[in-house]
Amino acid sequence: MSDLDLYSCLLNTLVMLTYAPVSEAGGVGKTTTAATLAASHARAGHDVLVIDMDTQNGSLTYFFGPDYDRGDPEVDNLVRHLVGRPKGDLHDLTIEVESGIDLIPSHNMLEDLHEFLLNEKQQAENFGESYSMYHQLHRVLREANVRDEYDVIIVDSAGKAGPILYNALVAVRNVVIPFEATAKGQKSIEGLDDLVDGLEQSIDVDVGVLSVLPIGYKDTRDQREILEELRESGFPVPVVIGERGSLMEGCWKQQCSPYRYVEEHRDRKRDYELKTLNQFDELARYLEKQAELEAPEVTA
Repeated sequence: MSDLDLYSCLLNTLVMLTYAPVSEAGGVGKTTTAATLAASHARAGHDVLVIDMDTQNGSLTYFFGPDYDRGDPEVDNLVRHLVGRPKGDLHDLTIEVESGIDLIPSHNMLEDLHEFLLNEKQQAENFGESYSMYHQLHRVLREANVRDEYDVIIVDSAGKAGPILYNALVAVRNVVIPFEATAKGQKSIEGLDDLVDGLEQSIDVDVGVLSVLPIGYKDTRDQREILEELRESGFPVPVVIGERGSLMEGCWKQQCSPYRYVEEHRDRKRDYELKTLNQFDELARYLEKQAELEAPEVTA
């Protein structure tokens, strides 16, 4: 067994939960799902690492708002580590954004990752060496021994096919799929299912769908039919989230998780928002159960 195969076993064993919220459709709450689940895992007592590989401005880095300049070309960043040119230790990139949550922020160099990886591949082949463009995040996490420090790793990646998404999926091997319960949203899931199948065939990596997460659900007849079809197709749908636009908009404005937003920025508790947080807690416990992580009592 190679070192990479061995780490695949270790990184995805029953002592660590790893996944990426992924959606081909935009505006479905991929990043807010990542942030909210990260907060729920942390509040349950787990050490959480979130990795922002989204090139858009509306990414986890902006959501949590750490003091970090993603446009500084001189600063050490994840891309430098992915192409083997780090300026320091990977752990030095992490920023604690909320209690129990460390963030590796996004950087503008991600936009050129494909070109950088192609150059590295060409150089390796010139020396008669093999090089997998899609295993570099996996390598970086292995070399940093992240499994020794974290219980949960969440990668927020680009939704479209390419080296960013492929690196994320190879590293975590599992996805959570937030989607809008519409015909368009259903098509996006079918497209993502095809993408996962294609990835599994092209680089021989199994990717599991841990959960499909309907968001903005209004319990219309069409939505009920879509939900029923999803479940009949074998997709796990442990919870369904209603329309909570004002809550999530407040989180973006205050740059904090929904839990912290409700606790610190609401003058009164709203039952429907507390219900949403309870549903995300339910989903987080469901995901932890898949990895057999023990979850202590959630903090108040």
